[in-house]
Amino acid sequence: MRDITHPAERLVKAMARIYQYRMTTTSGGNLSIRDTDGSIWITPARVDKGNLRVEDIVRVLPDGSTEGRHRPSSEFPFHQKIYQARPELGAIVHAHPVALVAFSICGQAPDTQLFTKAHSVCGDVGFAPYALPGSNLLGERIATVFAAGHDCVMLENHGVVVAGLDFPDAFRRFETLEFVAKTVIKARALGPVRYLSTEQLANSEMPTPELEEFDPGPASSHERALRRELCEFIRRGYHQRLLTSNAGSFSVRVDDDSFLISTSLVDRATISPDELALIQHGKRARGTRPSRACLLHRLIYQRHPEIHAIVNATPVNATAFSASAARLDTRTIPESYIFLRDVAVLPFEWVYEAPEKIADAMTPEFPIALIENDCALVLGTTILDAFDRLEVLESTAEAVILASSIGEVQPMGEEVIEELISAFLK
Repeated sequence: MRDITHPAERLVKAMARIYQYRMTTTSGGNLSIRDTDGSIWITPARVDKGNLRVEDIVRVLPDGSTEGRHRPSSEFPFHQKIYQARPELGAIVHAHPVALVAFSICGQAPDTQLFTKAHSVCGDVGFAPYALPGSNLLGERIATVFAAGHDCVMLENHGVVVAGLDFPDAFRRFETLEFVAKTVIKARALGPVRYLSTEQLANSEMPTPELEEFDPGPASSHERALRRELCEFIRRGYHQRLLTSNAGSFSVRVDDDSFLISTSLVDRATISPDELALIQHGKRARGTRPSRACLLHRLIYQRHPEIHAIVNATPVNATAFSASAARLDTRTIPESYIFLRDVAVLPFEWVYEAPEKIADAMTPEFPIALIENDCALVLGTTILDAFDRLEVLESTAEAVILASSIGEVQPMGEEVIEELISAFLK
């Protein structure tokens, strides 16, 4: 879709989002967009990133002159050199999210082979040696790594620089890489981290489902209400950091063989009711691009009439268990066991080779599963029920990871579990 938003407005909205999620600080980080005439729109030097306005953005023209009330960011030299090294790039994100800073001060880059999506979005991450911030030497070192074909580059003792064809592309990479870094750190707290092999990555490209299209009639009030409610929870899930902007699928049953599901390449933070896809009798509403998970969701709905909502999500703490040999023990507090029961761990290959096995493994009695190096899969009787379980899953996983730094986790005993089952689950 053609973006007619002014570059300055795009940068202000993006910085507000990055700052809101504590992926940079008041004084740290800078963003830029290269315009069609070769101008570079960039965030200013020494202006509060938490209160940035459109009029604060600086335009640097191809001849080096500037327009705007401020000086351009002191890091402008490396933005300029990256664009010179990679003429196809149109946007750059530089920030200091703590997980990526942790990698940078250890002289390491996150391994994106943790997840298929991360590797396809970010590629292999490059590393640039330290140089003085704002210096031409730093710009040359970063540009050299980008020129070698990397789209994400760690800066030694500094942070990260990510670029894309346009700003949404750059932001997806930045957010995905930060998610990988956080997940690796959490998973390391549990033990050795499991990465995907080159062969697994090669065999795991899930194609967009080639579903026959149909022309839907006017939406009923029931469907309209479900569309509104589902979007509200998807946006809430993003703001709770349970989903990323480009990963995670949420669906709701409309009737026996119809459901609504989130669509591919739609920002989860801003998704609207008309951006959901209606799947009916295995066909997709004309002009929609349903999530690649839609075939799995349909299998689950067909096998389990009691299930009315499904979510694939990537909450950091729960996903850390999916990349570790450690099992998530839900016998922590009563709420965790009542809502989650025992959490299954399903093989990574099933997502791509045997989705019917996932559908068979999931039941209303055991509604949660972690899929190795992929996601958390949660079923519910309503949208609220599925979302509530997802929140409890992530809170439980975080509590267990935090507890492991204090001492040995003491799960509830069998007598307590039997009492809970008798009181709440029969």
